[in-house]
Amino acid sequence: MTRVRTVLAMRAREGCEQRFESEWLSAAEKIRTLDGCLRQDLVRDADDPRSYLIISDWADRERLDAFGHSGHRDDLMRVIRDLRESAQRHTYQVLHSVRSEPEESR
Repeated sequence: MTRVRTVLAMRAREGCEQRFESEWLSAAEKIRTLDGCLRQDLVRDADDPRSYLIISDWADRERLDAFGHSGHRDDLMRVIRDLRESAQRHTYQVLHSVRSEPEESR
């Protein structure tokens, strides 16, 4: 099985940025407990504070798809959907990862 990474680009509705971030964090805390979820990140565009990327790593495509098609996902993401203008999702297979040196050895 191959690890996968999803990248979900979202644009928050004007004035909803703080609530969007808060609701994402609340949902992410629940999603992180699911089988196969390895990591989640919310990043904001440095030049456009309404544009975000939600990046998540999953152990394999099967577990990601099981979550993606679940009612549980719909429940967790319902509020976030109401706070966004747009969303676009891509899923990638992680082929290689190269880490930098740990902080202590620099």
